[in-house]
Amino acid sequence: MASLLDDSTTPGAGRTGAPPPAPGPDDVRSKGLRRNSVGLFGSAVIGLSTVAPVYCLTSTLGPTVGEVGLQMPVVFLAGFLPMLLVAFAYRELNRVVPDCGTSFTWTVKALGPRTGWMCGWGLVVATVIVLSNLAGVAAEFLYLLVGEVLGSRAVVDFGARTEVHVLTVLAFVAVATVISYRGMTATKWFQYALVGLQMVVLVGFVAMALGKAGDAPGVDAPDFSWAWMDPFSVSSFGAFTAGLSLSIFIYWGWDACLTVNEETEGSDRTPGRAALIAMVVLVASYVLTAVAALLFAGTGTEGFGLGNPDTSGNVFAALAEPVMGPLGVLLFLAVLASAAASLQTTFLPAARTMLAMGVYQALPASLAHVSPRFRTPGRATVVAGVATSAFYTVMTLISENVLVDTIYALGLMICFYYALTAYACVWYFRNELTRSVRDALTKGLLPLLGALLLTGVFAKTLVDMWDPAYGSGSSVAGVGSVFVIGVGTLLLGAVLMLVMRPRSPAFFAGRILTRDTPALRVEE
Repeated sequence: MASLLDDSTTPGAGRTGAPPPAPGPDDVRSKGLRRNSVGLFGSAVIGLSTVAPVYCLTSTLGPTVGEVGLQMPVVFLAGFLPMLLVAFAYRELNRVVPDCGTSFTWTVKALGPRTGWMCGWGLVVATVIVLSNLAGVAAEFLYLLVGEVLGSRAVVDFGARTEVHVLTVLAFVAVATVISYRGMTATKWFQYALVGLQMVVLVGFVAMALGKAGDAPGVDAPDFSWAWMDPFSVSSFGAFTAGLSLSIFIYWGWDACLTVNEETEGSDRTPGRAALIAMVVLVASYVLTAVAALLFAGTGTEGFGLGNPDTSGNVFAALAEPVMGPLGVLLFLAVLASAAASLQTTFLPAARTMLAMGVYQALPASLAHVSPRFRTPGRATVVAGVATSAFYTVMTLISENVLVDTIYALGLMICFYYALTAYACVWYFRNELTRSVRDALTKGLLPLLGALLLTGVFAKTLVDMWDPAYGSGSSVAGVGSVFVIGVGTLLLGAVLMLVMRPRSPAFFAGRILTRDTPALRVEE
């Protein structure tokens, strides 16, 4: 049987290359994407791949220790809590509205077009920033890996030259754009291999670090203590929230499972289950790696201690040889694989959100174009690739400090659109919360707690960002650069929304997506 609005009832959608017809009031449309191309396992792999666990760990272990010391494991657990609570909101909303616009679509339906537009903007711009950073990491580790294999420092130095680095980043982005344009089914085994490699190497690292704990020369490694799991042992509330912001970042991306819902078997249930599977795997990996790294390297500020500021941005590069010996090159390979895999899958949420915004007239209709051959959001994918390339090039040429500060500002945007989605869930289901205990919990209380926690982190981070010492230490007129970038990016979204209002009167008047818009039901 066909869906409510199958391709057969929308001639040309996804086949001729023309944008799907503009939806009328109370109408959620099928967008011409390839149906049933992703199963439960594939969807969970997409979530894990987008998060890039090995890359997140190598870039976050050091800064988190710098903020909370030995309490890193419990801070990683604390960061998981709001993600888990928000995941309930995603699951419940996806059950009734399995739309690839996810946060954008749901927030428009629940809270109105302006709030929804800003939520979609937060997701898209956060994704572009991460894409550029992932490409930068992939380029860096490519030369580190080659240099390690060849035993040549000259290769590493060559890759560190600004012009070489930028050109390599642009090449990575171009390849990822082409792969994403061609669709997920063409590269799913490649993704399985890259994610599998990451997890196998990570397990090997944890086992070897635990096996060598206390034996590393010149390291005063601590013995395990359950106090590491006590959040009240963190030195200050400010340090805890700073660590929490970092730990929230390392879970970001699991919602990519939901953005491919229109292409997933069982679109109303499978993506939510996949997201929960991915998150359980992530939290177990993060906590075990944190404990193993602490037991082996400690929190010292010299050598390969996790508190060493010279190695904090790339901990695995410092620990590869001491922990894994001649197998340390696998850790370099795992970080490269992590960044490369995530670079491809991170295109999914950006492109599909822009596709939905184009279909529902929140952005130019040209973004609703679906490739007639590959049935992917072709034009939106290309736009995401071009935006990523331009952003990284400009930021790199301006200043490395500015580029670093954009990453610090990312947490603000993540908290922003996740919290809005959770609030949207509570409001959307407000009339159903008294039907049962399950409804009260999964549609009301748990999403609300997640939204409040993220709102608190957002507010505290906003205050901390004002200080120029936050991030790279640079400032604009005495205000921290991270604050200027984070708030400025959100304000830019508000300006662009005002520009779109006269071009999309039906959307902003609330005539495109409403609370009563029927869900897209895909029957197998």
